[in-house]
Amino acid sequence: MSLELICKLLQSLPEQTGTGKNGPWVKQEMIVETEEQYPKKVALSAWGDMVGQFKSYAPGTRLKVSIRIESREYNGRWYTDVRPWRAEVLDAGANTAAPAPNAYAAPQPSYSGMPEPVASPMSNAPSDNDDLPF
Repeated sequence: MSLELICKLLQSLPEQTGTGKNGPWVKQEMIVETEEQYPKKVALSAWGDMVGQFKSYAPGTRLKVSIRIESREYNGRWYTDVRPWRAEVLDAGANTAAPAPNAYAAPQPSYSGMPEPVASPMSNAPSDNDDLPF
């Protein structure tokens, strides 16, 4: 399963390294915040080459991150990782850019300063099928 997040990088946690049966490994977790009506914070676990890519991003950078959600069982407990496999910067000015439009938000009216004409349901013009006496 592959998903995409539009988010802002909040924090990069310290890099973790070690050696396993397949050789050395490197892991770094980043905390991002989604851009939704109700923003969520998500911890991304980057492994290997993705760690180097995320080092180049400063906190506050808006990103489009492709992720995989993976779960595994260990000693009767389940653990879930959100792993990024691709990331791209959405804009250069992270703090000055407007947030991405929300697909679930209600459309906002535009105001030009002039009131829009309103068609009155009670017009003075007579109609052919009007049977009211007034």
